[in-house]
Amino acid sequence: MVVVGLALAALAALVHVYIFWLESIAWTGEKARATFGLRSAEEAETTRALAFNQGFYNLFLAVAVVVGIIVVAAGSTAVGATLVFTGAGSMVAAGLVLLLSDRSKTSAALKQLVLPLLGVVALAIGLAA
Repeated sequence: MVVVGLALAALAALVHVYIFWLESIAWTGEKARATFGLRSAEEAETTRALAFNQGFYNLFLAVAVVVGIIVVAAGSTAVGATLVFTGAGSMVAAGLVLLLSDRSKTSAALKQLVLPLLGVVALAIGLAA
């Protein structure tokens, strides 16, 4: 189950790297505007600084998970798992905040939180066994 948890956490990290790309690099492009429901290029430009910062939060969470996976693979299970739990757990928490604060964003919140939640649960079960 540890491998399953780490694999799910890795997929969650990839999703968050993609979110970073949308928010911090491609924010004013058509794909990002459509994904986040921005009505115009002007609205994207107005919110660009906020999105840029938020994108880096997503990247840093992904980095924590990836470093944790590498550390587990290197044999330091406690340290690596702590990093994975912190990074993926923060992804879940942020998804819950989005879900609870704006029900119209349910789909986005679930995309943000389901994979890391499954990863955390599988990793916890695997470590407890």
